[in-house]
Amino acid sequence: MTPVYLDHNATTPVLPSALEAYLRVSRDVFGNASSIHQRGQAARRELELARSGMARLLGASSPKEIVFCSGGTEADNTALLGVMRAAEAGSHLVTTAIEHPAVLQTAAQLEREGFAVTYITVGSSGVVDPDDVRRAALSRSNTALISVMHVNNEVGAIQPVAEIVKLGRELGIPVHSDGVQAAGRIPVNLHSLGVDLYSVSGHKMHAPKGVGVLYTRQGFKGSGPLMFGGRHESGRRPGTENVAAAAALAAAAADVEYLRPDLRNRLEAGVLARIPDVRVICAGSDRAPNTSSLSVDGVEGEAIVIALDLKGFCVSSGAACSSGAVEPSHVLTAIGLTRREAKSCIRVSLGRGTTEEEIDAFVDALAAVTQKLRKLSPDYVAHA
Repeated sequence: MTPVYLDHNATTPVLPSALEAYLRVSRDVFGNASSIHQRGQAARRELELARSGMARLLGASSPKEIVFCSGGTEADNTALLGVMRAAEAGSHLVTTAIEHPAVLQTAAQLEREGFAVTYITVGSSGVVDPDDVRRAALSRSNTALISVMHVNNEVGAIQPVAEIVKLGRELGIPVHSDGVQAAGRIPVNLHSLGVDLYSVSGHKMHAPKGVGVLYTRQGFKGSGPLMFGGRHESGRRPGTENVAAAAALAAAAADVEYLRPDLRNRLEAGVLARIPDVRVICAGSDRAPNTSSLSVDGVEGEAIVIALDLKGFCVSSGAACSSGAVEPSHVLTAIGLTRREAKSCIRVSLGRGTTEEEIDAFVDALAAVTQKLRKLSPDYVAHA
């Protein structure tokens, strides 16, 4: 039996069109895009076509705003480190407690370098309050950057980035958003959104791993490069461009299919009808249409993931293994779940090709797994 893959927020299968583009360019357009001979200029044309394709997907004002890099982590690092290190020593960064580690660990590094960071707490909705962002930004006179993700990777909550950009403009503070879970999942128009910097990862939208984009708004001058060694990507990201990967990413962008929430709603309704004492995290919030975080009382998410895997279903848990110890998700604890509740969560993330039949089979499997594991659990007490 081929496993039913329901972990698209972790990574996505490569589309045939993206793989075809990668192989074609690797084989036929192998020149260095910085070279002036025919092979090099052919690669340059391919790279600029890819840049235009990504600009169309993201609603950028110009292809020049698209900077190719190795993925979302590098894009986040470049945005935060580039802006903060270009600002005065000790400047202030505002971000949230529910960001991806690519942002949170970069913020921690900035603190080690002497910068100040405010981590805004988020309530049970999983959505940051723009008023809290405003207060944090005004708490210091030297706030240099606001960074708030677009879609949360664990619970799917969509953040009010447009409102945050508006207040950033009022205060004269640039805004970065980690859009790794948004691009290709929900329609994005960066020109309308007005954000200064925006991170995208290829492997979250059916392109190969190892390629991504840092959108940099035209005219924005407040950041420097993360690395040094060349004038590639208009001086913003040195290193010989991975033209084949960029072409694959653009091919995936040209073939985007936005999911409707119907399948996710079918999954959640089925789970709630079949399994007692299950909670949908952030159910009342505006969420990405493919993401469902479920807290299954009395059973650890890690055990559910393993049991489901044995039945042929791939999902993830609301916990992470760190130094041999399983710790609850920082996102889930940040929105108010206890450690026990957070460790009972699983994340189901749907993708293109997910069918109603797969959803129904998953609900059946989860019901069977939960019943079995609860019988073995000393922590579960059925509620009347």
